[in-house]
Amino acid sequence: MQHLENLILNTDSYKASHWLQYPPGTDKTFFYVESRGGEFDRTVFFGLQAILKEYLARPITHAQVDEARDFFAAHGEPFHEAGWLRIVDVHDGRLPLRIRAVPEGSVVPTHQALVTIESTDPEAFWLPSYLETLLLRLWYPVTVATISWQVKQTIKDFLERTSEAPEAQLPFKLHDFGARGVSSAESAALGGMAHLVNFQGTDTVLGVLAARRYYGEPMAGHSIPAAEHSTITSWGRDHEVDAYRNMLTRFAKPGGLVAVVSDSYDVYRAIKEHWGQTLREEVIRSGATLVVRPDSGDPVEVVHQCMLLLDEAFGSTVNSKGYKVLDHVRLIQGDGVNPDSIRAILERVTRAGYAADNIAFGMGGALLQHMNRDTQKFALKCSAARIDGKWIDVYKAPVTDPGKVSQRGRLTLLRHRDFGSYRTVPVPADITNIEEMPLPHGWEHALATVWENGVLLCDWSFDEVRARSQLI
Repeated sequence: MQHLENLILNTDSYKASHWLQYPPGTDKTFFYVESRGGEFDRTVFFGLQAILKEYLARPITHAQVDEARDFFAAHGEPFHEAGWLRIVDVHDGRLPLRIRAVPEGSVVPTHQALVTIESTDPEAFWLPSYLETLLLRLWYPVTVATISWQVKQTIKDFLERTSEAPEAQLPFKLHDFGARGVSSAESAALGGMAHLVNFQGTDTVLGVLAARRYYGEPMAGHSIPAAEHSTITSWGRDHEVDAYRNMLTRFAKPGGLVAVVSDSYDVYRAIKEHWGQTLREEVIRSGATLVVRPDSGDPVEVVHQCMLLLDEAFGSTVNSKGYKVLDHVRLIQGDGVNPDSIRAILERVTRAGYAADNIAFGMGGALLQHMNRDTQKFALKCSAARIDGKWIDVYKAPVTDPGKVSQRGRLTLLRHRDFGSYRTVPVPADITNIEEMPLPHGWEHALATVWENGVLLCDWSFDEVRARSQLI
């Protein structure tokens, strides 16, 4: 569908009329993006680079201007044909914008400016507002990266308390099962990639490919052979054990892992009889680690009971921290998994004396879909405009909702070199180049100019993004 690739039409309808609504004499506007709070007190900034490369890197064409003109004429909105033609003819189709942003992977407290957008052509002062619809969609990869990061902190805490090798295990403790639960392939790509900032386990292929395309990472995530219900139940209930044996025969190699969903009928019987008796010696002789996957019931209770049964069948070893580590087998819980249930499961098994080594998690809808822009209360707002050569503050302050009060003035974000704290501050009116703004002792600019007049100035690698997310 060609029209979906037209950047001019990648907006809200009412944006087409906004160039007529600013005060006379306006020749520059300044916008910013922030998380105004939400479920978490900090966010992992990620995904802007992908949006810039995918949407802003392609020049606007005369054909796109013509298409947009005809669309809005029929749609009932005025269209700034002359303004868009100027972008094509004067700027070779490149958008006259300057975008500054926090380096990707940075973990930043809420209520801080994460991105600023300003026009660079006096005749295109209306452009930052026009692109709000597109650019604010970065709320999605930021929110996914934030949820994944928060879960990582929870799992890390339990590993450090109970495991002898927490750092080696952590990258594979949360697996992305979310591709089928999102609304589009683009969501799978952006969300799946955002999760990979924090972990390396995924079944969302599009997320791995997106990390390759937008951040140059050849292989950002990994998976293992795993059964689904159809590959088990197609053998029939009377041959359930044969389905399990087939998984061992096909995939159980020394040092490897194989995951088998085991609750198609009775997960407790499957562990006690099939895995724990009939196939026990085959599992041990294979040299592989069998990962049993329950997929129904109360996650906290089921995981606990399955762990007890696996311990009874295969035994365990008490590590130097005093916690049991199962021999030959592990569990992965992929049903009903969210940040709260992960913590509850880990608390239960820890109280029962088991190390976090024994359990991994697969997270689907709660990772990639159960969120919206208000999860972290993302907003893109105008904070300044230059009218008749003078900068004025632009802000909203609704008496009915103090939480929606916006920041004012040209803004920049500072970071303290020693303490790592952040502070959003206004830029003095006499400062033209924000990068040359005098800073208080100990503070440094936390925003980098990532995009200017159609050119990507910062091209972060995935390794750089991952490293920043671990600095806190």
